[in-house]
Amino acid sequence: MRLGSAARVAAAATGIIAVVYVLGVIVLNLVVSARLAQQNDNRLADRLAAASHDQDVSQRAPRTFRGAGDGDADSAPVFFWLLGARQAVTAQSPGAPVLPTRPFGGQRPRAGLAVTVNAGRAGPFRLEMTPDGTSWLVAGQSLAGVAHTKRLLLYAQVLAGPFVLLAMFFGCLAVGQRALAPVEKSRRRQLEFTADASHELRTPLSVIRAETDVALSSPRDAVGYRDALVRIQGESVRLRHLVDDMLWLARIDSRPPPPGDEPVDLATLARACADRFRAVGPAITAETPARPTLINAPPEWIDQLAGVLMDNACRYAGPDGAVRIGVRARGSSISLTVEDSGPGIVEAERPRLFDRFHRATEQGSGAGLGLAIGDSIVRSTGGRWHIGDSPLGGALMMVTWKRNPAPHRLAAQRIKTGGPGVSAVAGSGPAQGAAAPANRSLGASALSRPAPTGRSHPGC
Repeated sequence: MRLGSAARVAAAATGIIAVVYVLGVIVLNLVVSARLAQQNDNRLADRLAAASHDQDVSQRAPRTFRGAGDGDADSAPVFFWLLGARQAVTAQSPGAPVLPTRPFGGQRPRAGLAVTVNAGRAGPFRLEMTPDGTSWLVAGQSLAGVAHTKRLLLYAQVLAGPFVLLAMFFGCLAVGQRALAPVEKSRRRQLEFTADASHELRTPLSVIRAETDVALSSPRDAVGYRDALVRIQGESVRLRHLVDDMLWLARIDSRPPPPGDEPVDLATLARACADRFRAVGPAITAETPARPTLINAPPEWIDQLAGVLMDNACRYAGPDGAVRIGVRARGSSISLTVEDSGPGIVEAERPRLFDRFHRATEQGSGAGLGLAIGDSIVRSTGGRWHIGDSPLGGALMMVTWKRNPAPHRLAAQRIKTGGPGVSAVAGSGPAQGAAAPANRSLGASALSRPAPTGRSHPGC
């Protein structure tokens, strides 16, 4: 998967998070500053209330006042000043810094008025006043501790910011890679499908063109023209099957509404499928229970799946081989099994067994789409695959579904009687080579079509 797309998404997300982080830092600093200022004002108000009962203050003696104890060893000391009518300092606590002239400026003095002033070398001070007869008692505290706290908070935010953004970037990058992985996989699969389809389509088209060029290059008798037309017809049939298969897969990839589920009797379907394939050549046996074995699925799809599996088994078993189709019920599940006496499927090829256009061997003339179609049917009907080795010597292909608990009407019996909606795939057989009927539209039939003929066993 290309890293560029995920990195761009992660960078954009990190940029947005950085803006949100800066705004959050600003809001947090404002809230902390307001909170610290409120704490200072409350402390000064408490000290003013306590100082109002102090004799040194109430007598308004023209001497300095003693400082009020704060009770907190870490907090800055609180100093007091006594201001006259013109805001001139008439007395102050020992060690109190010198206040600027008219520290409250042009504001009208009133009880609870609080301001921040610059006390020279002592730095910023928070002042609050309360009336004391004809004078004003002012309490003040240095804001150096508050400024130090805000600086520490800002340093922590500045230092933590890059780490937070880096963590968010790599986190978004990891999430983006995981989120884009299915998209990238689908894109690569589509490119591979297009390339493989072009290759497969080119072969019959090249043969058709070569046959027509040879037939038109020089005059020949009717038998010669007939032979050329027969070969062209064979390649046309192959081309039609390939296009039908690709169209079926393209439609099911678009996830249309599936056809309605009906009770399907796998035992009846397996026996009918075995009867239709007995003309192919291998010795075909069917092992099915006498009682109905029902699943809920579109009957046309299950018939198509059975046709694909039987077609592959017959091809690889050969005319002198053996093929066995069976149905078995175990507990709440029912399985459909097709076995053959062919060469089997090697362990290394099984992970790619259902890949489109993949063939593990050159034996067979299929395009490698039959098992891809079968896998789409199995996944769409809630089934599970099991690939193994058969006692017959070849491959074992088994699909398992959940049992239908209610024995309604047996929709699969339509296959036995050839009723409407039943596919003729299994009956056509891989050896006949006849053109399959045209696909139904995607409407009511919902992707129901005949199964393709001419499939390769391990990769179709």
